[in-house]
Amino acid sequence: MIIKTSVLAFALLLAACAAPSQANKSLYDEIGGAGVVEAVTDNFIKEISFNETIYRYFEKSNITRFREKFIEHLCVSTGGPCHYTGDTMLRVHQGQNISEADFNTTVDLLVSAMEDAGLSYPQQNKVLNVLAPMRDEMLYK
Repeated sequence: MIIKTSVLAFALLLAACAAPSQANKSLYDEIGGAGVVEAVTDNFIKEISFNETIYRYFEKSNITRFREKFIEHLCVSTGGPCHYTGDTMLRVHQGQNISEADFNTTVDLLVSAMEDAGLSYPQQNKVLNVLAPMRDEMLYK
């Protein structure tokens, strides 16, 4: 009996070591990877297009480029295997003089986009947490 218990305990230990660790999983993987990042981006573009206040910041943008760079940015920010090839947040937002109210509205649109893509509230909060440090590069520039 002791040998069987020891063998079982050893087998469980090996299985635990072989199982992928959740601690090493990136936020990118946690939220679902490329497909979800693309869905969030597409939902975000849709949300922006229906909001007259925020749309004015994007009306002269190349939406195809915006989509590509936002996907790259969100991928990199969440620990994905991408490389961001766009401009800095400061450069992108320079001259737009984005108010805090408009910034907050845009965050609300992003939250809605994430919700529509199926991200849980804790996942949404994690994404916002990695994007939040860029806030100062966008406001009143």
